[in-house]
Amino acid sequence: MMNNADADAIDYAEIEQVAVTAALRGGEVLIEMFGKIKARQKGPRDLVTEADVASQTIILDLILSEYPQHMFVGEEDMSDELLGDDRSANIVTDGTSLRDVEFCWVVDPLDGTTNYVHQLPGFAVSIGLLHFGEPVVGAVVDPIRKEVFRASQGNGAWLGDQRISVSECQQLDEALVAASFSARVPRQSPEIERFIEMLHRCQALRRMGSAALNLCNVARGGLDGYWATSVKMWDIAAGVAIVNEAGGVVTHINGGALDIENPQFVASSNEVLHAQMLDGLAIV
Repeated sequence: MMNNADADAIDYAEIEQVAVTAALRGGEVLIEMFGKIKARQKGPRDLVTEADVASQTIILDLILSEYPQHMFVGEEDMSDELLGDDRSANIVTDGTSLRDVEFCWVVDPLDGTTNYVHQLPGFAVSIGLLHFGEPVVGAVVDPIRKEVFRASQGNGAWLGDQRISVSECQQLDEALVAASFSARVPRQSPEIERFIEMLHRCQALRRMGSAALNLCNVARGGLDGYWATSVKMWDIAAGVAIVNEAGGVVTHINGGALDIENPQFVASSNEVLHAQMLDGLAIV
């Protein structure tokens, strides 16, 4: 295991640039295929396209060509047929805790697939790097708006060449908040109760379809808060790194430490607003 001196010596800014390059390339693939392909279902209301797989393959090849010893977790199929024998050893196997993996890239090659399929803006490529389970680098590209969000530990959060930071909102009734739900939400789901409660407590509430972009919008101050209990780690690994470097707060929905492998979380601009959101979401 790396000691503190070794950890301090890591050039996260350099790794960040590799993440950005990979995310941009994945975004180019999405634009090349935009409006030209049909989606298929991998679950009820859960869509996957050829673009997801093509974007992920490009990203994996680029990252592992730079960091051949790093591990990789992606949203889409990671079979040997897709990867080839030379890449299969880099894939984190089921049952492995990412807290035990020194460097692991966590990639969503197309976050917001439903928006993408319907040719609606609001999808992104999300690439995060974990160091023993902690997000330390993030790159999120919105290929429609041509926006590049990036961050790395100790180097701040950026939108292009402009440094970004969270909003100063400290009152929930003045806050613009976003939420993510699963593809199918039962009528009696606790998420429905939380949504209604927060709808009454905050200034306005949005459900926009991309967890990665929601987190980036918290980081840039466009959103004041965001919560989700049904997303996966590849949806948020990059965004959490960006929110952290922008000065925001991300915890488990119960107020404890975030578990990136079981990401039920609340993200907000500051501790004061965060406490109010936790209170509103604790109704179930």
